[in-house]
Amino acid sequence: MKTIRAILGAALVVVTFGLAVAKLPPAPPMTDAQKATAEEAKAKAAAAAELAKQQQAKAEDRVIARYFAEMKAKGKTVAPPQLPAAAPQPIAAKAATPAPAK
Repeated sequence: MKTIRAILGAALVVVTFGLAVAKLPPAPPMTDAQKATAEEAKAKAAAAAELAKQQQAKAEDRVIARYFAEMKAKGKTVAPPQLPAAAPQPIAAKAATPAPAK
């Protein structure tokens, strides 16, 4: 009996939420000031992401250097990691480049 009540209660919440959302009006169009603010926030987020990416790369380099130094101190030889070969350029990109003028 408790399970049926719980299911009915959950269904009632879902239906009520669905009706409330369905009645919301569409968002008004953004003003020029709001667009400028959004662009600034977007630029700041991109800069922060780039900074975080650089910091992550530096941290990884420090860890790798420390690992190699510790292994060298222990007298063990560690082969440097083998990086994958650079991916070949897609054929479509090669074809898209214009031919030199004669």
